[in-house]
Amino acid sequence: MRWWDLDAVMELERELFPEDAWSRGMFWSELADARHPLASRHYIVAEDGGEDGAGRLVGYAGLAAIAGTGDVQTIAAARDHWGSGLGGRLLADLMRQATAFECHEVLLEVRVDNLRAQRLYERFGFEPIGFRKGYYQPGNVDALVMRMTEPSSVQGTTTDG
Repeated sequence: MRWWDLDAVMELERELFPEDAWSRGMFWSELADARHPLASRHYIVAEDGGEDGAGRLVGYAGLAAIAGTGDVQTIAAARDHWGSGLGGRLLADLMRQATAFECHEVLLEVRVDNLRAQRLYERFGFEPIGFRKGYYQPGNVDALVMRMTEPSSVQGTTTDG
């Protein structure tokens, strides 16, 4: 993900997460620590081929890594790509990067009402470890905290998502 992707990222972000979408500033802040020798962030985008060959942004994902622990910051796939395996490919890329960052575990938060995402994470080996009450604002929705140890074990995963 680069700065020039942000218009399309923000459009998809608002569509998929209308109540608790990240701001443009939040993405800028993350990208500021993604492209230098000591970077602790990794952000990617996915594009489809597009009828005109230009490609449309259909997904994105981001990972933070600090002191051997990775944290999935965000992951999103356009609704018309649900069930296509895109979510799994994005998550697999984050796990490869977590391994490159030498993470021994990866954490994430997921809305308690997002069962589709929870199933994807479970297929990758994430396990529930707790809750964060009122984590998603302004809707005051709880988050399920999940953890996976051994992110290197899923490097070749192509699980549908």
